Parts: sequence; structure tokens; C-alpha cells
Amino acid sequence: MSTIGKMIRFERIFNRNTGKTIIVPMDHGISVGPINGVIDLKHTIQQVAIGGANAIVEHKGLVGEGLRGKGPDIGLIIHLSASTSLSPYPNAKTLVCTVEEAIKLGADAVSIHVNLGDEDEKVMLNDFGNISRDCRTWGMPLLAMIYARGKNIKDGYDVNVVKHSARVGFELGADIVKVPYTGSPETFREVTEGCSVPVVIAGGEKMESDRDILEMVKGSIDAGGAGLSIGRNVFQHRNPKKMVEAMSAIIHEGRSLEAALEILKMA
Repeated sequence: MSTIGKMIRFERIFNRNTGKTIIVPMDHGISVGPINGVIDLKHTIQQVAIGGANAIVEHKGLVGEGLRGKGPDIGLIIHLSASTSLSPYPNAKTLVCTVEEAIKLGADAVSIHVNLGDEDEKVMLNDFGNISRDCRTWGMPLLAMIYARGKNIKDGYDVNVVKHSARVGFELGADIVKVPYTGSPETFREVTEGCSVPVVIAGGEKMESDRDILEMVKGSIDAGGAGLSIGRNVFQHRNPKKMVEAMSAIIHEGRSLEAALEILKMA
């Protein structure tokens, strides 16, 4: 029964025709505060949903804020991990929600954040294992956001580091793994080949160039990626709806980078 439940929920956060997804995280308020793009949450969610996003990520307290009453549906992923930039240990994520609580809130999936290389890595991996077990019990899809961040990590974008991170997510039971893009389709293919569950890319800090964002998206798809989980480069864009449309053109329609950029010229 739990396997059927997971399959049904998975279809709500992935495009069932392409097997790929556009996820827009909006969980930034806890880590960095009420930044532009997540203040009027209802409006932002409406825009990305109209643009064609498959799902959003938010913390449990925001679920009611995102209720819109009209417009296209969009999948709900509730984030279980948190830390703040005010902490002396901002990379040490702690659990602030449970799988059962997320179910009660209507979640289609849950997500966790693990920073490999941090002094609290063992705590986060233990939490990951426990959440993975609960997700299997309840038939809940699990998105694992895995980054390498610590004093011994020289380059969190190095292909050997990123493919190790993705493998950790896969082996501990994630249904979807989110990692940084390694900079080229050739290197990112090593990441997707070493991870047998869908791999989506993170967006990182706000970029200035639309081309840079979409080149990253196109490169990841060409390398076997399953889509993206990008926040600030979507919800802080001058036109979030059009940015999602451009991303969708690449991810779900198989269109070229130049075709996607043409969509943004109309923004």
C-alpha cells in the first residue's frame, strides 16, 4: 500500500509525460529571513504555477499562506530541516517537522537538507536515515538536498564531491536527490550515472544573467538530469512566470537554449 501511495504522490510533483520536474523552493525565510520574492507568497506561488512549475518547497508554517483558491495546481513539498544564518553553526541542519505532520498538512513529498563535511554530519545522516524509514512506512516521496560544506571541503562543485553527495542521497533512500551543478554536461553526467534515482540541480545564489541560468539547466538535462530545484533565480527574477516557462521549454519540451531565451525576451 505504501508503494502505491508513493507512486501517486510522486506523480503530483513530476511531469508524468516527461519524467522530469521543475521545483521552486521557497523555504528561505528561516535561513535568511523575509527576502524579496517570498514575502507575498500567494502571489509568487501563483506566478510559478501559471508558468508551469511542478512543485514548491516550503516550511510547515507557510502552508496556509500559500492557499490560492484558484489557478493551476502545484505539488507541495514540506521541508523538514532548518538552520539560520544567525547561528554560529549555520550548516548544522536540525529537524523541525515530521513525516506524519507533513501528511496532515497535505504534503505530496517531504525534503531534508544534509551538509556533508560539517562537524554535525553524523547527526544529519542519522536524521536522514530515520526520515527515509518513515517515508517508506508512509509512502511519502523524499527529496534529499545534499551539499558538501565544511572546513575540509575545498570545492563543493567538484565532480568527485558532487557525485559522492548524490550517491549518499541514493544509498540512504532518497527518491530524488538535489545537488549543485558541476559546470558542464560532461562532468554532470558522472553524477547522474552514479545515482539511480532522479537528480535535480540547485540554483545557488541569485545570478545576473538569464543565459547563465538556462545554460546550467540545459547542461544538466543533456547530462541525464531530471530537472531542477531552483529558488532565488526563479522567485527573485523580474518575471518568475516567464522564467519558469523558459525552463519548462528546455526540461519538458526539449527545446534549445536559444528558444528558451526568446521566451524571456518577452518578459
